[in-house]
Amino acid sequence: MKLSYAPTSPYVRKVMVLLHETGQLDDVEIESIATTPLAPDAALLSKNPLTKVPALERSDGPTLFDSRVICAYLDARAGGKLYPTGSRRWDTLTLEALADGILDAALLMVYEGRMRPEEKQMPEWVEGQWGKIERACDALNTRWISQLSGPLDMGQIAVGCALGYLDFRHDARNWRKGNDALAAWARKFDSRDSMQATAPPKG
Repeated sequence: MKLSYAPTSPYVRKVMVLLHETGQLDDVEIESIATTPLAPDAALLSKNPLTKVPALERSDGPTLFDSRVICAYLDARAGGKLYPTGSRRWDTLTLEALADGILDAALLMVYEGRMRPEEKQMPEWVEGQWGKIERACDALNTRWISQLSGPLDMGQIAVGCALGYLDFRHDARNWRKGNDALAAWARKFDSRDSMQATAPPKG
């Protein structure tokens, strides 16, 4: 298998953490890709028409894309431990969706500042995205903290990567303020070998 990869992508990081946690890292070739909405990578186009990473090439089927699809596939390949069965499965999927929603909003904030001309940027829209993140962090700190503290699942990995991306790109906004339980959980989760090995580059 071959994974289209970007070291700063939090969606790629989800896949990489899963590979570490399930012992599949040696089964995947990593291919670095530089792609943006304004400058899509031509080679990636044949694998993913959305020209987004991650994308996972397989020998026995079409390329998989979207981090949730790739993570579900790789977890099933490893025996299906990170997406539990029964009612907890739906909690895990919802938690992963919430974490990806944080990432979507955080990435849109980055794109607004980096890709739009200054005169076309809309601060109110940026704050609207941050409002989604604040509400999500509040929900994680209250409604979801018991799930986060349970056995390792894909929801936890997704949340860990989402909060890591907030630290990476939006640290000055301090998502930890008022979210003490979530901050304590993130500090512990971030110490896992898989999280340390996949941290985005500094600087």
